[in-house]
Amino acid sequence: MAEKNQEPDQTQPQTKIKWNVDQLKSSYVNFANANSSRDEVVLNFGVNNSWDRVVSEVEINLEHRIVMSPFAAKRLSDLLLKLIAEHEGRYGEVK
Repeated sequence: MAEKNQEPDQTQPQTKIKWNVDQLKSSYVNFANANSSRDEVVLNFGVNNSWDRVVSEVEINLEHRIVMSPFAAKRLSDLLLKLIAEHEGRYGEVK
């Protein structure tokens, strides 16, 4: 059997990321909404302060809007799917 010439491994070194948290702010949200156009995905985050489930109208305080490309949204989706799978593996199914 003839041997095939293998190309040398030409993988690039992994880029090191330095996280700058000087302006990082943490927020609690219990509401999320999303919509999209051809060019962008929009995520809205807020807080629902109403605990009464029988009201006819609920007011959500929208506090953050994140706009990203569909490519970035796909990466975020993949990241969240992996994160939830890990969480459920440790703590049980999220319902």
